[in-house]
Amino acid sequence: MHQKTIVVSLMVLSSLAPVSAFGADVKGMIISRTGETLIVKSAQGNVTVVLTESTTTKDDRGLFGLEKQQMSDVVLIPGLKVDVEGTSDDTGRVVAKTITVDGDDLETAEMVQSGLHPTAEQVATNVQTLAAHREQLATHNEQLAAHKESINANRQNISANKQQIQENIKDIEEHTNRFTALSEYEVKGEATAKFDVGSAKISAQDQEELKKLAQTATGLTGYIIEVTGYADSRGSAAMNTKLSENRAKAVITFLMQQGNVPVRHIVAPGAMGEYGSTAPNETKAGQAENRRVVVKVLVNKGIVGS
Repeated sequence: MHQKTIVVSLMVLSSLAPVSAFGADVKGMIISRTGETLIVKSAQGNVTVVLTESTTTKDDRGLFGLEKQQMSDVVLIPGLKVDVEGTSDDTGRVVAKTITVDGDDLETAEMVQSGLHPTAEQVATNVQTLAAHREQLATHNEQLAAHKESINANRQNISANKQQIQENIKDIEEHTNRFTALSEYEVKGEATAKFDVGSAKISAQDQEELKKLAQTATGLTGYIIEVTGYADSRGSAAMNTKLSENRAKAVITFLMQQGNVPVRHIVAPGAMGEYGSTAPNETKAGQAENRRVVVKVLVNKGIVGS
């Protein structure tokens, strides 16, 4: 009897113990970001996800250029698919502990944000293949009796290519639309850093401008910073894209170290290479204008209007 009393007492005490926060696992796509707060569209609806100093962002395959496995929060941009593990607070928000992104999806997202569509080349290739198959059909029509099987095979390939073209076009539209969310932000400040030929070093004058812009940003509520790098047309397209990426990363590092901007307020850098020039590349003066990094401080229009 005494033992039964002890067991019952322990059960009552355990039932009175504080209830810890519930674990949460949210899978979906980021549709909006305001500073340290993400809105993730999941199968259960829109979920508010909160970033903290202890939030870890990672890619299991490590395809993002900044780091191999563990990454900074700069990659968490509107349109990116994520898997969030964390805990639910008493308001229904999810406080993120670990956020996992897909490397392939992230690479595509960066290219779309930079104005490049990786699937467009595949569409062009498929169109050429389709045209080649049509020419084969025209030739085979003269030998229908002997080449029926070959004709049927070509027809199947044409059908497959048409389907692939439609899928690629759909992907282009989907990835492009994912980043139109940036139009919901209002520009509250902007600065442009210029660079020497082949260099990613920030001049002393531009460093002062970036510090001023950082001061403007950190005084705002719910801001994010967009950084886009450019290059002139000298050199190969691949080299110019890499050079513009290095310039953008140099500016991000400066804003974090010298401007005291938390990394979670900076979206993934855009690398435009020689695309998006503002001046003719045929002159030295025009090339100097195109060797630049554009930095914009953005605030969600919903916050600005509130």
